Amino acid sequence: MANDRPRGIDHIGITVPDLEVASRFLTDAFGAVALYDNIAADDQPQEGPQAEKTLDLAPGTRVVHMRMMSLGHGPGIELFEMHGPHQQAPVRPSDFGLQHFAVYVDDMAAALARFEKAGGIVLNSPADQPNLEAGPGNVFLYGRTPWGSIVELLSTPSREKFDAVSPVRRYQPPPLA
Repeated sequence: MANDRPRGIDHIGITVPDLEVASRFLTDAFGAVALYDNIAADDQPQEGPQAEKTLDLAPGTRVVHMRMMSLGHGPGIELFEMHGPHQQAPVRPSDFGLQHFAVYVDDMAAALARFEKAGGIVLNSPADQPNLEAGPGNVFLYGRTPWGSIVELLSTPSREKFDAVSPVRRYQPPPLA
């Protein structure tokens, strides 16, 4: 009998203004790897009533490039380059919708330097995790990608407080080889 519950998050999708620039940023900032292009730059764009219905796109929008990226031991990041009417800047964290994605890092200083060198904009200095996520070495910071999405860099090596009250263990990517 099939399990009716999800196994976990497979990927997140992000619309970007330039897929090659976004791919390069994710590679430079986080060591991401391009897995494949589901729509290559020279393929026929995905457009028309069916694409508009499937993705809830504004009429006239064309999906011109689509790439799946791998980032460490977590879900994939699917990048979409779309061209259409009335495109807007990414929402702010106070708006409804996907607020940010977080990447787990072991060395915050090194990860921060790599993020900035790749073109990321740091929004706050590394800070201690608050409340139940507090513990030795538990730090975080927020930054903005060149296209405006918010990214959290975090490290939570001390998990005792939240593990003690959680009904199941919170996911933590295994160390990279």
